[in-house]
Amino acid sequence: MAIRAYDFECDNGHINERFVHEGTTFIGCLDCDQMAMKNVSAPRVRLDPIDGQSWKATRKWTKNREQKIAQERKANS
Repeated sequence: MAIRAYDFECDNGHINERFVHEGTTFIGCLDCDQMAMKNVSAPRVRLDPIDGQSWKATRKWTKNREQKIAQERKANS
């Protein structure tokens, strides 16, 4: 079994991220020692806009950069 990071939430609303085997569904809460159940959460992914892996991210980065350069030129003139 693989060990991965999962979010666990107890009845008191404490959320903790722990590295556990993928078959683990309950652990003890780190804050209140109650049983915490595994939550299914969205993966945390960030694409680097400069390397071109995502054309949308690259286009957004380029647009923001051009706007910033235009603002700086206007402020300096």
